[in-house]
Amino acid sequence: MPLIIEGGQIPPRWALEGNRRSVVKTRPTEQLHIALINNMPDAALEDTELQFFDLLDDASGDLPVYLKLYSLNGIPRTDRGQRHLNNFYYSIDGLWQDRLDGVIVTGTEPRQPNLKDEPYWRLLTDVFDWAERNTNSAVLSCLAAHAGVLHGDGIERHRLPDKQFGVFESEKACNHALMDVVPKRVYFPHSRWNELREDELTSAGYIVLTKSAGAGVDVFVKKKRESLFVHFQGHPEYSAQTLFKEYRRDVKRFLSNERETYPAMPAGYFDASASYLLDEFRKSAMADRQQGIMAFFPEQGIISALQSGWRSTAACVYRNWLQFLLESQTKTSMFRTMTTASSNSQEKRLALG
Repeated sequence: MPLIIEGGQIPPRWALEGNRRSVVKTRPTEQLHIALINNMPDAALEDTELQFFDLLDDASGDLPVYLKLYSLNGIPRTDRGQRHLNNFYYSIDGLWQDRLDGVIVTGTEPRQPNLKDEPYWRLLTDVFDWAERNTNSAVLSCLAAHAGVLHGDGIERHRLPDKQFGVFESEKACNHALMDVVPKRVYFPHSRWNELREDELTSAGYIVLTKSAGAGVDVFVKKKRESLFVHFQGHPEYSAQTLFKEYRRDVKRFLSNERETYPAMPAGYFDASASYLLDEFRKSAMADRQQGIMAFFPEQGIISALQSGWRSTAACVYRNWLQFLLESQTKTSMFRTMTTASSNSQEKRLALG
């Protein structure tokens, strides 16, 4: 059974997949209800939707996963982006009354050096506080992970000398249910200007699940009230072409003088042929820095050959996460049944005097 988008209307790019369904009237006994809070800017909003839709669909197998879409207020939007949210997303105000199995919170493009100065900060922290009490687990991606540890434990992120950009090898740092059947060595994409440091995380009670010599801490977790918070500094959800699109965007920003330096190619991503073509373009762009040269960017010779070598590992991690949600759901139901039975028994004894 495929991933089911709740709300009656399905984002068009997902509908084009052909076999996707909206919410149905009859629901199986075993099912999960998850929120995706997609805060990405308009340029990546729909791509991010599709990445998580595909990943959850692959990971869920025969388990029905009902997904509700939300986005934070305070993220700058174009008219087109806002229309998309109006058509396919629920109002964040409706989240506070929900009790869900899990939630996924994406990052967004930071505009302030201090995350607490972002216009959406207060609302984002409200989401974290809500998730602690109303989910069995919350996934925080990239900037959301940085915001989560800052809010919960006062851990500041650290600025990197250059963008952490590419596909990096990581290794499992400990045994954990989320790492079941995951190979000892894995690869995940990263794209960030800041990092969280292992010693500061472990000192605050976080458990590091994977880490990389090249990219630092990757996946780490901590139980917060009722919920297991799962943090990704990387982006296992990325599709094969995501890093390419981001690199192309950064090249455009250089040519339009929105950034001072020409971007480095993502590490561990392009093959030798693609690297050669892109380096030749870089030489031309450096010699003639103007936007019109983007017409000669070597896209067609590269994009069709890109592969997501991390996809099977990403699906495995998210499959483990969904299984954790299902097991937590069962434990919660058993606890509620036992609590209700105990309460009823006590009431009977009181009534009998």
